[in-house]
Amino acid sequence: MALTYEQAGVSITEGNALVEKIKPLAKSTRTQHVLDDVGGFAGLCALPAGIEDPVLVSGTDGVGTKLEVAFKLGRHDTIGIDLVAMCVNDVITTGAEPLFFLDYYVCGSLDTSVAASVIAGIAEGCRMSGCALLGGETAEHPGKHPKGEYDLAGFVVGVASKKALLGPARVEVGDALVGIASSGVHSNGFSLVRKVIEHAGLDYHDRIEGLDAALGEALLTPTRIYAATMRALKRELGPELHAACHVTGGGITENLPRVLGEGMVAHVTRPPTPAIFRLIAERGPVAQSEMDRTFNMGVGMILVVAGSAVKKTLECLRAAGESCFELGTIGAGHDASDVARAPYVKFT
Repeated sequence: MALTYEQAGVSITEGNALVEKIKPLAKSTRTQHVLDDVGGFAGLCALPAGIEDPVLVSGTDGVGTKLEVAFKLGRHDTIGIDLVAMCVNDVITTGAEPLFFLDYYVCGSLDTSVAASVIAGIAEGCRMSGCALLGGETAEHPGKHPKGEYDLAGFVVGVASKKALLGPARVEVGDALVGIASSGVHSNGFSLVRKVIEHAGLDYHDRIEGLDAALGEALLTPTRIYAATMRALKRELGPELHAACHVTGGGITENLPRVLGEGMVAHVTRPPTPAIFRLIAERGPVAQSEMDRTFNMGVGMILVVAGSAVKKTLECLRAAGESCFELGTIGAGHDASDVARAPYVKFT
């Protein structure tokens, strides 16, 4: 009897069924710049008109071992939001407007209902970001992933005017730092989170004082997407918005220096630590320095703005529905050792 692809572990029928479920999800994210529907060999997207000297801005990421929490709880409806957020939040720090997103979903054996739930989350993340789910790839790799498990990667492309790009070239000594709250751990540091849970003998279903939900549900809170907020900031602040820092893997310690100019020091006042991070630190235990260089510690995005624009920035953020706070200032190195190390972060 002749062998089939399905006997080798790959179901073309399941794959086709998933494509049919994806089509309306992708259609719900369609923007005026998309030129074709999902189903072709490549996605087509035009550049928006009226952008002076346009620059394409791209980013790619995954969600790391946060997936392990989703597997443990059997919850797959929000992890796609995380995937979009991790890519989009990087790209918008340049001042770019996200245009389209593509995903890569790989599993050992395709479960259409699980995959559709994940991709529905991706579509939701795209709608929240204002970009189109232009296409993607679903792959079955028999024997490479345990039953019920999968891996994810994403890719986003945005566009910005070259003269309006944000970044270190715009940052000046005397600028102010404004923090925007995160929604929790986001999608970084989960290898350490899971180690703490194991070490402390905790269970994902535990109810812990200070958390609004069971531990696993709190950890699965989707990464906040700041695209709409950045649009409002660019509109309200204009040239007074100098740079933006996505506090991703590496925390404030490792990420904030990426938007500072040579010889600069960021003086950061710690905001109150959210309960989920206090739990991780106490139950590990995990030292403060290790927390700072692993997690966002409640700060999902940091804005560098003109010193005179702090009040306007806070008002704009609150009007956009964000929890926000003054975080510090940009200074110059004051001695030889400071200058040698700069740019860097000094917590006060």
